[in-house]
Amino acid sequence: MNRTHDEGRPDGPDDEDASRSAPESDAAPADPPVRTDGGEPPADDDREAASTDEELSEEEAQEMLEGIDRKRTLSGWAAILTSFVAIAFSVFQSWLAARGFEFAATLPLVGEVSLGALQLLQVNSIHVAFALVLAFVLFPPTTGHGRFATALGRVVPSLASSLGEDHPLTRGAAGVRRFVRWLAVDPGRERVTPLDAFCIVLAVATAAYMVFEWGEIQQLRVFGLEAGRTVAEYLGAPFVWLGDVLGPLGFLADAVVAVIGVLPFADVSYPFFLGAVGVLLVLEATRRSLGFYLMVIVASFIVYAKFGYLISPSTPLVGVLSIPEGSWANIIQNLWYNTENGVFGIPVTVSVQFIYIFILFGAFLEMSGAGQWFIDLAYAATGTRKGGPAKASILASGFMGTISGSSIANTVTTGAFTIPLMKRSGYRSEFAGAVEASASSGGQILPPVMGAAAFLMIEFIGVPFSDIIIAAAIPAVVFFFGVWVMVHLEATRAGIGGLDRSEVVDLGKHLTRGWFYLIPLVLLMYYLLVERLTVARSAWFTLIAIMALLSVVAAYSERTRVPLLGAIAAAFVAQLGSYVTTGVGVVDAVTGGSGEPLGATAALFAAAGDLGIIAIFVSLVVMLVRPALDSPLLEFDDAVDEAADNVATAVSRPSLSDLNVFRYVTFIGKSMDSGARTSTEVVVAVAAAGIIPGVVSATGLGPNLTALIKAVAGGSIVLLLLFTAIASIILGMGMPTTVTYIILVSLLGPAIAQSSDIPLLAAHLFILYFGVIADITPPVAVAAYAASGIARSNPFRTGTKAFSLSLNKAIVPFAFALTPGILLLRGRGESAAVITLADVADIGYFVPEVVIPVAGVFVGVIGLGATVIGYLYSRVSRTERALFALSAFLLMAPMLLLNAAFDFGGFLGLVGEVPNTVPVDLAMRAVGGALFGALAVKNRREAGDRAAPTVAEQAEPTD
Repeated sequence: MNRTHDEGRPDGPDDEDASRSAPESDAAPADPPVRTDGGEPPADDDREAASTDEELSEEEAQEMLEGIDRKRTLSGWAAILTSFVAIAFSVFQSWLAARGFEFAATLPLVGEVSLGALQLLQVNSIHVAFALVLAFVLFPPTTGHGRFATALGRVVPSLASSLGEDHPLTRGAAGVRRFVRWLAVDPGRERVTPLDAFCIVLAVATAAYMVFEWGEIQQLRVFGLEAGRTVAEYLGAPFVWLGDVLGPLGFLADAVVAVIGVLPFADVSYPFFLGAVGVLLVLEATRRSLGFYLMVIVASFIVYAKFGYLISPSTPLVGVLSIPEGSWANIIQNLWYNTENGVFGIPVTVSVQFIYIFILFGAFLEMSGAGQWFIDLAYAATGTRKGGPAKASILASGFMGTISGSSIANTVTTGAFTIPLMKRSGYRSEFAGAVEASASSGGQILPPVMGAAAFLMIEFIGVPFSDIIIAAAIPAVVFFFGVWVMVHLEATRAGIGGLDRSEVVDLGKHLTRGWFYLIPLVLLMYYLLVERLTVARSAWFTLIAIMALLSVVAAYSERTRVPLLGAIAAAFVAQLGSYVTTGVGVVDAVTGGSGEPLGATAALFAAAGDLGIIAIFVSLVVMLVRPALDSPLLEFDDAVDEAADNVATAVSRPSLSDLNVFRYVTFIGKSMDSGARTSTEVVVAVAAAGIIPGVVSATGLGPNLTALIKAVAGGSIVLLLLFTAIASIILGMGMPTTVTYIILVSLLGPAIAQSSDIPLLAAHLFILYFGVIADITPPVAVAAYAASGIARSNPFRTGTKAFSLSLNKAIVPFAFALTPGILLLRGRGESAAVITLADVADIGYFVPEVVIPVAGVFVGVIGLGATVIGYLYSRVSRTERALFALSAFLLMAPMLLLNAAFDFGGFLGLVGEVPNTVPVDLAMRAVGGALFGALAVKNRREAGDRAAPTVAEQAEPTD
């Protein structure tokens, strides 16, 4: 029997009564579908209309995402200049990934061209300046709809009503209002204001000073910021020179110099002024792009750095927060002219080296059409199974997580397609939105890309990214498996089937058509895990692979495949021969270059490294020779096609959009543009968050804070982990996971490391997991609320349901923190390391400390599913739910229960230290397994004994 749902109507307490009072349609089939909330089925026409209403187009999904992100929708010259800056940002970062900080290249027929080399501080400042410029363009200062702006908006009407519209005070206030609106208000999010332009000029000035005044900056590190030139001297110098050049008209330049000299801050040190302005710009960009509260948190740390000395050391408990008095000059120097701490500290360095290039990798993969291909792949694999749309949503969100790593973007992009299908199959609105939000939040913990926070671990704990991928793999699989179990149990309980075979693509044909989308991910894993290349180099090589693959796909057809592949092979052989004979490539050899001839193996590897460039060059030639080429496999993302149409229309050549070479070039540009826009919020976030560890380090707060946390926890590792989990969720509400991770690692990381033998990698992953959980935890569950907007459901109930579906994500971190074998780590504390083949061969270690805990976690997740859904083989009673929950905890995290019991007993003076953990751990897991087995057998026996359910019994709400 088919089942349907309320098809786009919001869930509510009146749904059932309203549906029962609705008349049945004459067009209803003989065996009408049954509502899963107990009401009558809607008529066919209603279902079709509702289904149409539910579907979100790509434009609507993009508008929703922009609404959540508060971004502008620009057009005209503003849009062109924004794209130019974004592409320039991506080109700059691509150069860094490919060639490093040396800006030099050897050009054919020209020779070596060098623009010089940059220092890390200079590179970081350019990186942040690009992000600030884009932030001030993409995010308005205010839309005039906020609480403060609304309050100011009442001033003029109040004056008009009390004094009259013609009163000078009223007219003056109205004039001020017009000026402020012109200066900073953008209610439609569609224009760049004068305030934005002013901020952009200042942002560019901060980077320009870093690049062109490096000698002065080096002196300031010795003598302090107050030793630098004043604002009047620095800004007036160009006009003094101009006055000498102009001769008789030099008085104009002298007038400008005189005006600069009377500015209120004319005598202030220019580097100090610029550093203070830079910090304020970061705070303003944070307010616009990430929210007011994060800006306040970061700003409060700056205020604390200056006034924290006012806290008396003798104050109970908080006295440890007292710090020495510092000057504003020292604070600005630490926050702005420093690569160890502050704005340009470790977080921004990681963004320069790792985060940006991986975001760009994701943008290229998404714009290539891989996103939709992965969604279709998920539905082809599972769409026709029981509860298929929800299972496909989990797979699709996991695939998209390997591309984006953003909970909100993942929810909106995949949810626009998956949530309506889940609702049509029978899931209620809240449950459908919760499944999508829960699965999408897992993208940040799913290797190989993960979220930006994973790259920060490389610097914070000094481990290779390959180790992070290996350690994070099993917990990520456990999470997605847990959500899968819950939606399967829900589908079984409510009798929800899958999609019709005609609604999904054929799996074999789908793989045949788009198998090449898997190559970049395979190559990325190969470079990271086998070749052990750096993260930046791995991402760069994979980017080249994506561009090469798409160029070949764009040039490929039945008529061109032989010349295309033949030309690539011939060029590769020629390159190989050139390396063997001359030691350089063909182009260098033709232009007179030479080197040491290479051996066959070395030449083969060198030529293989050039294969991507060869493929791109040959494919472009083929596309130019055959401009009307029809490529059957080419399916760029809709955003690429839209951009190609817009550009072609703008240059009055609409036919250009039909040319593959034009579409391919547009694909490159759109990918770079999209990558930069996505990176803007991340770069602003890490720049702002870097201020917090900068203050902690510069003020000496770190050790005192660690002592305070350890004192509050009272030596209990359970309490310490619980404090960390709660702090992560509270701080992460409405904040990027990256920011939450940076703040908590700076504040709580040392306390965890010093108070326990938990491996450092496990502690950092613990913080990351709970930062991700914040995205689906009410009352500020941003990912769940985004899903509820698509599902048209109650936001709070959707967030609550999403949290319950992700409950294993809250238990597994405690499990792997206390049992590192789940992370494939051996050892404790600083000695912990990823296991090797020798560890696997050590059966006495590997089985009890890795295999059994991992198996226990997987089985425990099933018990947790029965607890949350209330169903296994048949309905589970409340008592059985409690017992299933106990079995889940015993199977997944027995050491959590054991440590909590001994902490409580120690507090009462009844017990001593925790006993030898491995035997006790195994014994507790055995008890949990036995309890789970007994409950499962009993539940299955009850299901067999129970008679076939009636229609009324089947028609249960899915949540």
